[in-house]
Amino acid sequence: MYGQMVASIIICLHSPYNQNIKTMSNDFKSIHEFDFTLICNYFKGLKRQGPGSPEVTQKAVSFINELSEEAKIADIGCGTGGQTMVLANYTKGQITGIDLFPDFIEIFNRNAANTHCENRVKGIVGSMDNLPFQNEELDLIWSEGAIYNIGFERGMNEWNRFLKKDGFIAVTEASWFTPERPAEIEDFWLANYPEIDTIPTKIAQMEKAGYTLTAHFILPENCWTEHFYAPQFPAQEAFLKEYSGNAAAADLIAGQRHEQSLYDKYKEYYGYVFYIGQKR
Repeated sequence: MYGQMVASIIICLHSPYNQNIKTMSNDFKSIHEFDFTLICNYFKGLKRQGPGSPEVTQKAVSFINELSEEAKIADIGCGTGGQTMVLANYTKGQITGIDLFPDFIEIFNRNAANTHCENRVKGIVGSMDNLPFQNEELDLIWSEGAIYNIGFERGMNEWNRFLKKDGFIAVTEASWFTPERPAEIEDFWLANYPEIDTIPTKIAQMEKAGYTLTAHFILPENCWTEHFYAPQFPAQEAFLKEYSGNAAAADLIAGQRHEQSLYDKYKEYYGYVFYIGQKR
């Protein structure tokens, strides 16, 4: 769940897979101008690498048919596993978390051991555009704050083949809440994630890719403010102290703070939406 692009450097950062990110608006750097090691060192200390909450994960699970002990689940772009451990509490079966950063996976597997679910939850290093699964192997694909790394429409289409018939997919995706919005926030998002679109458009893309929409809902504001931004305040201070005098580190934190300021100003126009669908 990194990689979380998403429209700003912070979102971009949630996830390093994204090859779609262009330049940050105005004076802020593109994510590709930063050393991924620097990015990883910042985000690996956070419980979540993108907006969300345990309550939201649990709510999304409630729209999925109960799985068996033999079910196979993939959490794509899992980060350090904040949402994965919650998912394990409300589902049966085996869960494989996949992330591009080895450091994230190391922490992921440590978290699985600490929550006593290491016998059914395992993290592996891998890329979401080259998944290690067989056709129709999975019962559930999960991805919070990460599908934007390869694009919502592409992910919906390419991941479909890994799901069994009647299997489920559940992802969060950046979406517009209104048909129009102020130029500042629209320009910012379009520069960083051109695929951002309205909820009806995202649902249409999902259905075209071979899924029947089961449910969708907007993530509440506290998923951003309480669970994603607030924990970053002390992390940013510690990071800047550790990398004192490092211009790239300072730019990274400046980008994070800029993205938060835009969310505070324009949150009525955009956010994450959970989309849950069943393969036809």
